[in-house]
Amino acid sequence: MAVKIRLKRMGSKKKPIYRMVVADSRSPRDGRFIQIVGTYNPLLDPAEIKIKKEVVLDWLQKGAQPSDTVRNLFSKEGIMEKFHEIKYASRGDF
Repeated sequence: MAVKIRLKRMGSKKKPIYRMVVADSRSPRDGRFIQIVGTYNPLLDPAEIKIKKEVVLDWLQKGAQPSDTVRNLFSKEGIMEKFHEIKYASRGDF
């Protein structure tokens, strides 16, 4: 099963709020998911991002692939950098 971390659209028309969810890549965008790992509200200035960092790092270590947008949000929050540090520290490539 290929697992993705992606955005699920919530909210009403013209007022989107997104949930970051871990889902099977074959399920529809707003369909079934495994776990909610955060939220993203692009309407606020600056955009509000809430992420459960420990849970996200755990899923990334298990092999979950973030979508392009989620990867950008993770980079802004410093999660991708932390993931790479953990990944390469365990291999001893420093």
